[in-house]
Amino acid sequence: MPLFAFVFAFAIAVFSAPSPTLADSLSGSWSGNGSVHYSNTRERARCRASYSRVSGTLYRMNASCATPSGRVDQTATVNRVGDNEYAGSFHNNQYNVSGSVHIKLRGNSQSVHLSGNGGGSGSFQLRRN
Repeated sequence: MPLFAFVFAFAIAVFSAPSPTLADSLSGSWSGNGSVHYSNTRERARCRASYSRVSGTLYRMNASCATPSGRVDQTATVNRVGDNEYAGSFHNNQYNVSGSVHIKLRGNSQSVHLSGNGGGSGSFQLRRN
């Protein structure tokens, strides 16, 4: 194959490859509802989360959730582990709780599951703002 044809074919392959869109990314603001479970208590919660890309497929998350008994803030770092799936760890300074987080992204919505080291857990459905 002549060099020109190879370069032309390579350029077409590179520039026609699908690029990640905003819907494929966690970046931005999200909000929604869910529930938290701790001790023998289950409470409904309303959450707002903001994700920013750190590098490649690594994201930093800051979130605030309100329940009938109060408000909590947490941070997380998540990395892409599969098609539209992210996993990592979270930390809540107010209650010194840490644990794992798993996110399944579906376009402009996401399912978030948290599991705390102390036995608590949470599940949320968030939508892009």
